Amino acid sequence: MKLLPFASLLGLSLFEAAKASPAANLAVPSTNRSHIETRQTSSSKLVFCHFMIGVVSDRTSSADFDADMQRAKSLGIDAFALNIGTDSYTDTQLGFAYESAANNGMSVFISFDFNWWNAASDAAAVGAKIAQYAGLPAQLHVDVGGTSHVFASSFAGDGLDMATVRSTASADGFPNVYFAPNFHPGEGDLSVIDGALNWLAWENDGNNKAPQGGVIVTVTEGDQDYESALSSTQGYIAPASAWFSTHFGPEVSYSKNWVFPSDLLWYMRWLEILEMQPPFVEIVTWNDYGESHYIGPLSSPHTDDGSSKWVNDMPHNGWLDLAKPFISAYKAGASSPNSYITSDEIIYWYRITPKDLNCDSTDTTMVAANNDSGNYFEGRPNGYDTMADDVFVVPLLTAAGTITVNTGAMEYTFDAPAGASAFSVPFQVGAQSFALSRNGAEVMSATSLKVIQDTCPCGIYNFNAYVGTVPEGTRDVLSADGLASLTSGLKVACDPTPSLPSTPPATTAATATSSATAAATSPPV
Repeated sequence: MKLLPFASLLGLSLFEAAKASPAANLAVPSTNRSHIETRQTSSSKLVFCHFMIGVVSDRTSSADFDADMQRAKSLGIDAFALNIGTDSYTDTQLGFAYESAANNGMSVFISFDFNWWNAASDAAAVGAKIAQYAGLPAQLHVDVGGTSHVFASSFAGDGLDMATVRSTASADGFPNVYFAPNFHPGEGDLSVIDGALNWLAWENDGNNKAPQGGVIVTVTEGDQDYESALSSTQGYIAPASAWFSTHFGPEVSYSKNWVFPSDLLWYMRWLEILEMQPPFVEIVTWNDYGESHYIGPLSSPHTDDGSSKWVNDMPHNGWLDLAKPFISAYKAGASSPNSYITSDEIIYWYRITPKDLNCDSTDTTMVAANNDSGNYFEGRPNGYDTMADDVFVVPLLTAAGTITVNTGAMEYTFDAPAGASAFSVPFQVGAQSFALSRNGAEVMSATSLKVIQDTCPCGIYNFNAYVGTVPEGTRDVLSADGLASLTSGLKVACDPTPSLPSTPPATTAATATSSATAAATSPPV
């Protein structure tokens, strides 16, 4: 998915501030929070998750959507934002999704992807498409002044003729549409919409790339930019994302190769959301495997856009577990997730190779490719140096305990309080093990199935994250359709099959020990 340029703002990043001062106040200013709270537009706060219809073209019935609907609902997600282009299969898959949502007590709404829709000429088509699905049982509606409105959104779309959208939908029987697109302050006319989605859930340089040249636009600054542009009656959809990494070479027509700094972003962003309490939150995304910000399972049926090269054996399900207590706290208006943690769990993630590992001789991006988008870079992804070679750990605990991390024979300990906390430690090549103990006795432990390696996986630069949990979760693997393009463009042999071992690797006894320091947070958890 292509991100649009965003107005440049100078500022200190969340993570740089944390490094500079552990006690730094990283919260959204209270004035910003109070203003946002005044424009609640529905009867309760809502959490959406962006779902890419473009990668599920081969689903054959509504049942193929059931597991996604059920899992999202169990986490407190209220609706899927169904991202659609103009593909021939779009209506078929929308029909399946709406039917499954209705069968599983979920809601859905259409999110028009203006990489494919045309803002200058498709306003009537957008209005007609909204009306086509507005009457179905699973369609999300929000209450505005006692009147039910059909909810719809977009990715991009600045310049869309909203008068035509509304008149077309009205002529088709739906005069009340709540349209909250991804228009951009300073680019689109935000006065003609009901709310707005901010897509940029990652620190950036103001021009769709990782911070560089001293320019850092934080996600909070993006919140504030939208806050300034929206009126008190318009709803803000705040973004939340865990990661961003993409590495498409010339083997596809949509070549792109960059990262945004991610690291502890998922945890830190939920803290910001609890402080800000916006009317809506949108998780980016459920199943955009190509940009590595999927939180849904690998086993969710989908076709392979070429991303299996960095997605195979890289589950993200632990990020779902992390979000659950935060979503509950957000909906309750709480400032902490701690009251919603009901069992002990350790969530951890890391990249599987050091960022300075040299894969130039075998990487797929070491040749020229179409760069009309400006998003293609040869070799290591643009922005790679903004990521830390760390293991990131979030304990969710019912009572205080000691967390031990053994990363390639270097052992770290961390005294974790009851509730949610976070820390990171420098990773070492080798096996990664995690344990919780209380009063000197081990409560639980596990060794990750994925080692950190000093060789290039499938010959490429892979900046995706491996996410695991203690206790271990259900095994999650790509199916055949999700692996179909793994070998395309590769310069080394690599089997297009799941390859995580059935048992964890042997750990190496610690040769050195150290203590870990908690990540700075505000508000404290």
